Amino acid sequence: MMEKTLQRTSLQDQILKLKKDKNAVILAHYYQEPEIQEIADFIGDSLELAKKAAETQADIIVFAGVHFMAETAKILNPSKRVLLPDLNAGCSLAESCPPEDFRKLKKQYPDHVVVTYINCSAEIKTLSDIVCTSSNAEKIINSIPEDKPIIFAPDKNLGRYLRQKTGRKMLLWDGACIVHEAFSLDKLLKLYKQHPTAKIIAHPESEAHILKVANYIGSTSGMLNYVKNSENHTFIVATEAGILHQMQKDVPYKTLIPAPAKEDNTCACSECAFMKMNTLQKLYNCLEKEEPEILLSPQLMKEALAPIERMLELS
Repeated sequence: MMEKTLQRTSLQDQILKLKKDKNAVILAHYYQEPEIQEIADFIGDSLELAKKAAETQADIIVFAGVHFMAETAKILNPSKRVLLPDLNAGCSLAESCPPEDFRKLKKQYPDHVVVTYINCSAEIKTLSDIVCTSSNAEKIINSIPEDKPIIFAPDKNLGRYLRQKTGRKMLLWDGACIVHEAFSLDKLLKLYKQHPTAKIIAHPESEAHILKVANYIGSTSGMLNYVKNSENHTFIVATEAGILHQMQKDVPYKTLIPAPAKEDNTCACSECAFMKMNTLQKLYNCLEKEEPEILLSPQLMKEALAPIERMLELS
């Protein structure tokens, strides 16, 4: 155990040195492994990281996250090098919305405003009028004139939640995140019986039956803030288990319990296999070799930038 810890610390030190030497910045999502979060310049949810990517002065952006996040960073910084530790770190939600199929749907409803969740590919963003994150989705929907019909993609669960919150009629794409659809309601209620004073908090990508029993529904950053500001001391957390690292650092005196998954696995919680593809070693290799790099055509970046900029202006 001691040897492993020393190796990890040494690798972290080497990454920090490389980062300084190459004028690089490391952006990490809350769902990354704790050892990666510990050395990141910025940790955040999709909206926070998009803003940081837009503001950075670094020559190299290393995105410890998944592919669509690194793509967004590249779109916002076309002249900078954007690296992803593992190019295969995809997203089940993004992959549930193939561009050709979505293009066909859009053609059927030419009068609809297309709002897409940031968890989608660069190609889908080019087919969008405006992008949103779970942090600002309600605000984005409410900014659209009430007489305008809306297509919302790719997350049907977030779309259904927004439809309920805003009262807007929206055509929903049938996509979902396998991580947020992995929670078991029966196990959750059983766990709640064991901790009757707990507050259940959930991400809006979760299924409707999970959201129905939640005391608070919000984005990753929203959940963190809720736990910090709440007078309650016990929370059952229904989102990717990686969030618990930062959450526990914020409130070391509170009890945080991951919501149980339908299937038994190593942690009995819901983890994103794609997020966990990035490792400390891959992060080091990525910075040392300056690859794999996210490469997008100038035209694609230009077309995808417009809806992202509209979102950032409203945010």
